[in-house]
Amino acid sequence: MFSALFSAIPQPAFAQLAAQQQEARVKGLVRDSKGKPVAGASVLLQGKSQSNLARTKTDADGMFAFVAVHAGTYAVKVEKAGFIDASEDSIQLALAETKQCEFVLRTPAEASRSSTEGGTPKTGIELDDRPNFAVAGITDSTGSGGHGSETRMRTGEGLARETLNLESGPRDIPAVAPKTEAIDPEMRTSEEGLRAAVQQSPQNFEANHRLGAFYLHSQRYRESIPPLAAAYQLNPQDLQNLFDLALAYKASGEASRARERVDQMLLMKKDLSRQEEASLRRLLGDLDETLGDPLSSVKEDERAATLDGSEQNYFAWGAELLLHRAAVPAAEVFSAGVHAHPGSARMLAGLGVALYTSGAADEAARQLCDASDLEPANPVPYLFLGKMQESTSTPLPCAEQKLGRFLRNQPEDPLANYYYGQVLWKGSRGALNSGALQQSETLLEKAIALDPKLDVAYLALGNLYFARGEFQRAVSTYQKAIAANPAGDEAHYRLGLAYKKNGDEAKAQHEFEEYKELDKIEAAAIERQRRELRQFVFVLKDQPVNAHPNSDQPLSK
Repeated sequence: MFSALFSAIPQPAFAQLAAQQQEARVKGLVRDSKGKPVAGASVLLQGKSQSNLARTKTDADGMFAFVAVHAGTYAVKVEKAGFIDASEDSIQLALAETKQCEFVLRTPAEASRSSTEGGTPKTGIELDDRPNFAVAGITDSTGSGGHGSETRMRTGEGLARETLNLESGPRDIPAVAPKTEAIDPEMRTSEEGLRAAVQQSPQNFEANHRLGAFYLHSQRYRESIPPLAAAYQLNPQDLQNLFDLALAYKASGEASRARERVDQMLLMKKDLSRQEEASLRRLLGDLDETLGDPLSSVKEDERAATLDGSEQNYFAWGAELLLHRAAVPAAEVFSAGVHAHPGSARMLAGLGVALYTSGAADEAARQLCDASDLEPANPVPYLFLGKMQESTSTPLPCAEQKLGRFLRNQPEDPLANYYYGQVLWKGSRGALNSGALQQSETLLEKAIALDPKLDVAYLALGNLYFARGEFQRAVSTYQKAIAANPAGDEAHYRLGLAYKKNGDEAKAQHEFEEYKELDKIEAAAIERQRRELRQFVFVLKDQPVNAHPNSDQPLSK
């Protein structure tokens, strides 16, 4: 049957159809520093061979697209009169793959302001009171492409997950003020007394609620459910008990039952303040994410921020968008959060991650530097900045200065030594005998001494030796990196290169094969993770849905 079908297709047409199925595409969005689309910008796509060159212009929505692109490595450059050029190198295209690029163009005046304001420019995206986007749906994240190199994509995804972790518990804080004033301090600290009160009066609401609250705040969540559920049966209208019961169900992994209780509380709106309703909406968003409904989750987070523009509500909304690879709207939300809460270091960190994921690495670094200035003792901005620098070939703005401060604050922290050594090393390329390079070597050695399992430090030190032509030292150091982390694919690749330089072709080929196998395993794991964590499809409010790069519809040329 299949052979008959193929024979019915003329051979030239069949060859054309097969070629089309293997064509790749590059699509993208160009916007200015205020988040508005830039129309009429020239976009150049160029392969490494310099021969496969293509040009196009952005449309009225700032969109562009290159179709019928062969697999390979490409660079994209964006030019527009009145703006500084923007570019992205090392875009890797596989067969039939679509890559999505996003560029932020800045004017010379904006760049000048950034450089003359002590390295702490104002955020690049200014917002109206209402967001200029809407989340239109969700799609499978795999095969949808992403900005720039795979390394940057993976770094951005990892930072997005770490950004979500910065929420650090406020969703678990009761939305309704706990009735601590009604609890006898001695009874509150005595489990025996609280249990005795329930045994003596099993139909007493207060006795059951107090015992349940005691277990809840002692993080004995399973034990808290029976007395809180009993109190609920005695008084279904008590907001505090309802909330405590919802938290107990959530912490015990019973998200559906927790959601039922939160829904019940939201039906009692006349008894809720805006702040209390916002807290419930935020909790509902957390539960929806747990239940596998990220679209409902982000909508609840938006409603929470609309009701109460608290720092926590802004942050939760931005983090949810970022987690699902909606970097442009996440940057808009974090930027609004920075404007409303200028003292929030984690808001600036979230904005930095969103900008980095959008392709604006320099702007991202500046936001993290600002975050580190707000809270110099907080390691998070430095760690985020270090991870961005790790995946960027050239030094990021202010990275050396701030990572140097991180090291001064934490001289015995292995990561502080590693990240500062990395930024010095990247700033010393081409000057292999410089003092900075010697300092980098010393710092990497200290990082390894402080943490012998820090494989990335071995890898960086091996790269330094390799660059200096000390191939045998590089071999030994790469071997230590592999011993510290046998699953590290890059160490195998680098070890293969070092063996090759030493003339040991057999060992080099073995390491290259190990690298290919580990890279395949890692790629499969990332693909599974991306499928599980579906991507938001968002549209700008002045843009039709099918014109957005996340849409399956073709872009206008």
